[in-house]
Amino acid sequence: MTDKTITTPDRHAQHDAQVHTQLRAIVDAARERRAEDVTVLDLTDVSSTLEYFVICTATAGLQLNAVQENIREKAQEAGLPRPSVEGPSERWLLLAFGGSIVVHIMTKDAREYYDLEGLWSDARVLNFPEADA
Repeated sequence: MTDKTITTPDRHAQHDAQVHTQLRAIVDAARERRAEDVTVLDLTDVSSTLEYFVICTATAGLQLNAVQENIREKAQEAGLPRPSVEGPSERWLLLAFGGSIVVHIMTKDAREYYDLEGLWSDARVLNFPEADA
């Protein structure tokens, strides 16, 4: 008798690949609107409720909105649900895509003041090199 077992990819691997694609879309969308210092934190080992933060810097309120709009559009194309938005503020906008990805778009002074990277210093930083132009 032959073994007819069909193997399917591990669900965690599928989830990780999907989230990686979604994070890449968000990072690229932020960079398209000239956001600076785009950082992705993997919180899965340090938080029971959060998975990923994307943190980026915008120069002013108008750029905050431009970055936010582009991220929302590209994230939806990547299969993420419509985010809940905290703000708007001239210093900080937060986009929450369910419980998996939270995006913080901040001015430089707000980013330094709140120091999310310092607060979550135990989180792993994920590297998303800039795409070739």
